[in-house]
Amino acid sequence: MSEMLFRGVAPALVTPFTSADEVDLDAFKRLIDAQIDGGVAGLVVLGTTGENPTITHEERRALVEASVEQANGRVPVIVGTGTNDTRESITFSKEAVAAGADGLLVVGPYYNKPSQEGFSAHVKAIAEAAQAPIILYNVPGRTSFNIRAETTLALARSVDEVVGVKEASGDLAQISDILANRPDGFAVYTGDDEMSLPICTLGGDGCVSVISNAEPKRFCSMVAASLEGDLQAAREQHFDLLPAMRACFFETNPVPVKAVLADDGVMTPHVRLPLVALDEGDATHQRILAAFGRS
Repeated sequence: MSEMLFRGVAPALVTPFTSADEVDLDAFKRLIDAQIDGGVAGLVVLGTTGENPTITHEERRALVEASVEQANGRVPVIVGTGTNDTRESITFSKEAVAAGADGLLVVGPYYNKPSQEGFSAHVKAIAEAAQAPIILYNVPGRTSFNIRAETTLALARSVDEVVGVKEASGDLAQISDILANRPDGFAVYTGDDEMSLPICTLGGDGCVSVISNAEPKRFCSMVAASLEGDLQAAREQHFDLLPAMRACFFETNPVPVKAVLADDGVMTPHVRLPLVALDEGDATHQRILAAFGRS
């Protein structure tokens, strides 16, 4: 097994767009610098929060190249390359590795609902083709496909490239089973900000985060306290961040966190259809900003 890619917080970076629906690489680079300055341990590009399904192949290449160039070795860059088509996933994975990505995020396939055996074969094919560290990504609320604990553990033991899992199932029993039985060096990250404290307390290694896009320093501080076993500080910071962590899902992610970033002047709130941005006068918009302590 390869070494753990990171320990701590890696933001699932949003993809900034202009009001004309074009990728805003300048805003993307500024966001990367703000995250690194805020103390993150890695960057995740083109995950769910990055609106992966609506990014074109050409835009994907530009975003991956920009992230690798802007990170400049300061933290590892992990690229979401998994799709529900193994051949396409291999193409994206090989291109990401060629561009200098440090690792790949491979989501459970959506829509076609494979068996656990089918998913395992999918991951093994990507690993063989790309020869790069892989973090599995389990988010059944988005994919309608759950990567079972025994499947994650079997891949961790049998595929050298599989170095970790981003668990966003919200299933504490399943995540506990992975933590209790994982091989040495296999990283377990939560994909739910609100689960960071309990998962780190159980021995997890951090979080692939939504809230970090808008609050990197505060969230990194909370996760660091959790990992270091300073539970009093971690609890205090967890409860302080709780309204904002929950506000990230008042509407479909990344709509809320982009609203906050727009209020901060970082980027436009634009999201791609079929997602729509919140109107500034909308009550939900105001609730989100208030939860983040914004105007």
